[in-house]
Amino acid sequence: MRLSLGGPAARALRAQLPPLAQHTVTAITAEVPSYSGTLTGQMREKIENAVQIALGTFLNVMERPESTDPSIPLTPALEAAYALGSGEARSGRSMDALLAAYRVGARVAWREMSTTTVDGGLPAATVAEFAGLMFAYIDELSAASVAGHADELASVGRARRRNLERLTQLLLAGEAEEALRRRAERADWPVPHTLTAVLLPRSGVRPALTRLDPSTLDGTEDLPGVDPAAELAVLLVPDAHATRRVQLLRLLRGQRAVVGPARPWHRVAASYQRAVRALSLDGARPDPAEPVDTERHLTELLLGHDPEGLADLRAEVLAPLAALPAATAYRLAETLRCWLLRQGRRDQVAADLFVHPQTVRYRMGQLRELYGDRLDDPDLVLDLTVALAFLPPPQRDEEPADGTE
Repeated sequence: MRLSLGGPAARALRAQLPPLAQHTVTAITAEVPSYSGTLTGQMREKIENAVQIALGTFLNVMERPESTDPSIPLTPALEAAYALGSGEARSGRSMDALLAAYRVGARVAWREMSTTTVDGGLPAATVAEFAGLMFAYIDELSAASVAGHADELASVGRARRRNLERLTQLLLAGEAEEALRRRAERADWPVPHTLTAVLLPRSGVRPALTRLDPSTLDGTEDLPGVDPAAELAVLLVPDAHATRRVQLLRLLRGQRAVVGPARPWHRVAASYQRAVRALSLDGARPDPAEPVDTERHLTELLLGHDPEGLADLRAEVLAPLAALPAATAYRLAETLRCWLLRQGRRDQVAADLFVHPQTVRYRMGQLRELYGDRLDDPDLVLDLTVALAFLPPPQRDEEPADGTE
């Protein structure tokens, strides 16, 4: 970037810089809506000074000897342009307004500077070359601002992502509400009323996030209580309670997901913990493509919370069957289970077990011989109902011809 303007022309252009900066800022505020009403007072003075420095730097380059490095005098102007782009990003504005300001400024500057160069008697070829160099210089400033804007967004994005990741970890750990609120503010994350924890394969996170609330938090590393080899991730979905839970389950169709209950946002750890406990239900569901709704498995989750206790209870209440052959004990246990659940309705029990009602009567006679009057004890009935809750599904029996065994 080099051009000989001549002493008189250069001096005339320099003398023109203060009013040119004023005219440029006036045109920008008039033509770029984002800056209308904002470039006033001290801010306007700063911008006018920045325009003078930028154009003065350009003239300095034009006047330097051929032997000097042309990049050196441009460095301060490019750094200022970079900082201007960064500032726009921090203010939450896109680059559209700033690029429009550059275009307006270039037009105004060229209109007035070209008049000065022509009045100074410069040849037409020199004026044309001057125009090309000036617009190239404006393009360099624009590019520096774009780079500053992009770098600032990337930096802010990385910082926000780190804050969101930390927020997710604190939520899963059950941190106190006050600490969670501070972290949410740092992450610029809108606090919802509730959060619902969803466990799913890591491969399903991206597709799921495209369909869920943009404020959904996600985590894949160091999930409490989850084997890393399982390659699971967690989503914390905002405000998916009440009728919106149905929509959430619908959106997760096709995913091998486990959906915890909705909880107040700062207590989502409870939702997560229930979803983790429900992982064992995943393989038993009839349709692996349907998400597991923990709200439909509360009894299983509750009883499965202490498997050793359940085993002890089952051994205690089924003790009268212990001396029987295994197959016979199983048939009597499943008959008793259906009898309790069907409240003694023999025909319904027979239908559940695919046996004749007479077979049900025969088996219940055996059970009454084994248990005696204890089958009328409400406490034992409760214990039996709980203990028999997780028997395998009933199997079809081969009925004796006379309907008995």
